[in-house]
Amino acid sequence: MDGIKYFVVTDKSIRLLLKNQYTFNVESGSTRTEIKHWVELFFDVKVIAMNSHRLPGKGVPIMGHTMHYRRMMITLQPGYYIPPFRTKGT
Repeated sequence: MDGIKYFVVTDKSIRLLLKNQYTFNVESGSTRTEIKHWVELFFDVKVIAMNSHRLPGKGVPIMGHTMHYRRMMITLQPGYYIPPFRTKGT
């Protein structure tokens, strides 16, 4: 689970929960197959689709810049859900 940083909570990610899609920020060096394996193993779910995009780092005037990271949108099979994020409709 070292590759998954945290669950993303935005307006869009909350809307995607109704479609059984979960959004995570992951390490930029992680591959799609690693992330899929970690999610299926840790949460005991079946992943049917994954989309990702790379977000740019931000410049900080004094400290330099922040690291780049990837955002993964993971779609689960119907009937599966990640327990802390279960919605009322499922």
